[in-house]
Amino acid sequence: MTIPPELQTDFLAGLLRRTSRPAPAIAAAIIQKARAKKGLALEEVGRLLNLSAAAGKDSQLTEQLFQTAALVKREIYGPRLVLFAPLYISDYCVNDCAYCNFHTRNRELVRRKLTLSEVAAQTRFLINQGHKRLLLEFGEDPVHNPIDYIVKVIRQIYAARTPRGNIRRVNVNIAATTAADYRKLKAAGIGTYQLFQETYHRPTYEQLHRGPKADYERQIGAAGRAFAGGIEDVGLGALFGLYDWRFEVLALVAHSQYLERTYKVGPHTISVPRLRPAPTVTYRAAYPVSDDDFLRLIAILRLALPYVGMIISTRERPEIRRQAFQIGISQASAGSVTVTGGYGRQRRQPQFAIADERPLQEVIRAVMADKLIPSFCTACYRRGRTGERFMQLAKPGSIQHLCQPNALLTLAEYLADFTTDGLREKGYRLIAAGLRQITDDAVRSETERRLAQVRAGARDLYF
Repeated sequence: MTIPPELQTDFLAGLLRRTSRPAPAIAAAIIQKARAKKGLALEEVGRLLNLSAAAGKDSQLTEQLFQTAALVKREIYGPRLVLFAPLYISDYCVNDCAYCNFHTRNRELVRRKLTLSEVAAQTRFLINQGHKRLLLEFGEDPVHNPIDYIVKVIRQIYAARTPRGNIRRVNVNIAATTAADYRKLKAAGIGTYQLFQETYHRPTYEQLHRGPKADYERQIGAAGRAFAGGIEDVGLGALFGLYDWRFEVLALVAHSQYLERTYKVGPHTISVPRLRPAPTVTYRAAYPVSDDDFLRLIAILRLALPYVGMIISTRERPEIRRQAFQIGISQASAGSVTVTGGYGRQRRQPQFAIADERPLQEVIRAVMADKLIPSFCTACYRRGRTGERFMQLAKPGSIQHLCQPNALLTLAEYLADFTTDGLREKGYRLIAAGLRQITDDAVRSETERRLAQVRAGARDLYF
């Protein structure tokens, strides 16, 4: 990939310098503009990042930023929060990344990859917790984790069943690869292909990576090859703490705008992980991101890219996740384990430490208490609302008219299959309130009819 000018390190660093020290009135005007849900230009993002970082104690500006981000998020996606679980399939890896416990120098780790029967067992465990969508994690190793093995794993997950249901959508995080390999993933029925750039600051990237992943251009060009391979939804991300968070946010927006301009499809998701401790990892964040700055960067990304699904993981503490859900996050992992084959088993060395160890049902209870609708919806993938078609619905906010009824239906399934009376009744009250928020009479009536079917035992009903 020939890196376009707006993604080159010197350009991004220069833009941050040119937009430094803006007047507070400029930031306020940019935030006001973002209410239109049309996104922001790179220069506007730069000004917002600089002022947000410099005026961190400006409570009035921060409140305006958060309120607007919350408004934009609700007008695009409504009050729903999609939940999923990561599933680590193999920790074999040929890379030596400074921040990851699966690095090749880790001789203490007894490497393993799951057999297909183990994949099925882990999948059934997660089904029986209530999950409907998974994110698969593999280390990069062409011998132990070839693409054909990955495809077999995906098909095994889709084939797994328990009396409580099945996994309806598999998203995949594997190393950057070829368009031919991406075609195989597409044929296996994946949802979103997710790959983090880790850091967009090229000198830092090259310093922290050894092995095939050290190829910066291979990494940054992966989304384009995925599109060429027929995958319609890609997910971007940066690992915050490796470099200046302002630079990373600006780069994520620049990358998103490049993809949209080149392929007519922006990223389906953006993930915002912060660096966490890990066994055998001595690297410490060179640019640690405070809780306040972390929440600001989420809000700024929401304003800059209003259509994008934003993902937060269990790296973050419950109280931070709670705030993030309100101001921009639309998807979250829950009940996570970052150990290969670690669900329901004795835990081995994780890839990194998690900070939210609550089981799925406890997360759901807390989410409902904040009047958000826990969702396990996978309808868009199966209805063909992917790629450019999804963007056409998400940008004007029309997608929430599908998200809301589908979230209510999947919550009703969860309540019926996995909860006791106390939580179930709270959930039904939330569903009743959610029904009242559906403004289209025909859609509300049809949702009520399908909810009655779910209570009577029907499953997997969706718009």
